[in-house]
Amino acid sequence: MYDSFNRRIDYLRISVTDKCNLRCRYCMPEEGVTPRRHEDFLSHEQIVEVVRAAVGLGLTKIRLTGGEPLVKRGIVELAGQIRAVPGVRHLAMTTNGTLLARYVAGLRRAGLDSINISLDTLEEERYRYLTRGGRIQDVLEGIAAARREGFPVKLNMVVLEDTAPQEIERMRGFCRERGLELQLINHFDIASVKSEQYLFDRPPKCSTCNKIRLLADGQLKPCLHSDQEITLDPEDIEGSLRRTIGAKPANGCACTNRLMSQIGG
Repeated sequence: MYDSFNRRIDYLRISVTDKCNLRCRYCMPEEGVTPRRHEDFLSHEQIVEVVRAAVGLGLTKIRLTGGEPLVKRGIVELAGQIRAVPGVRHLAMTTNGTLLARYVAGLRRAGLDSINISLDTLEEERYRYLTRGGRIQDVLEGIAAARREGFPVKLNMVVLEDTAPQEIERMRGFCRERGLELQLINHFDIASVKSEQYLFDRPPKCSTCNKIRLLADGQLKPCLHSDQEITLDPEDIEGSLRRTIGAKPANGCACTNRLMSQIGG
């Protein structure tokens, strides 16, 4: 399906939870997100129905995000249910990797195609600082387990204002030695007006955007850099998706009503 600016929209990012086991300084407040009731979030069955309707409109790439998707109860089963939807061509996940070693074999059997792992540094102390207490060894074990299972792995490295060039080069070498792909992401604030002058791989230019987002609470976002949301209508899922695609702006502006952790990037 095409939006009103003739961009082909074929990519649905699904935030399966707004919870995370880390507290990265640029993503989530130290105290985490406000607890919400189970019924405030979409069920597995509802998520699968959205995927089914999305595929019918030509959205064939699905990515599971969070928060941290691996803290979502039943995430392996959910991945398998989505993979079983006819027409899903690629099912991916973005994770912080700390729980990946525990779940990666199940995700492989469920039909997950690829994994992006967030890792901003290889320095243990800096990682602990950036994540407010995370253990880098957990991520490294997750990366190794994913490679043993045969997954294509991409590392997402957010380049912060104080990231040294040597850190980037060290990450390049780490990826080269292990057959990983490195994606450099400019640090940005979704509450600030989107720039089109980034230095690294991401964020992409608005003119090439091919995605919409489904949030864990059933809101659809046409654009990451916007406050606009469309409430999913369970009685008219296809119509909800069509309205979301139709509402995509030509260019992103700013998102002030959500944290990045609630959207999944």
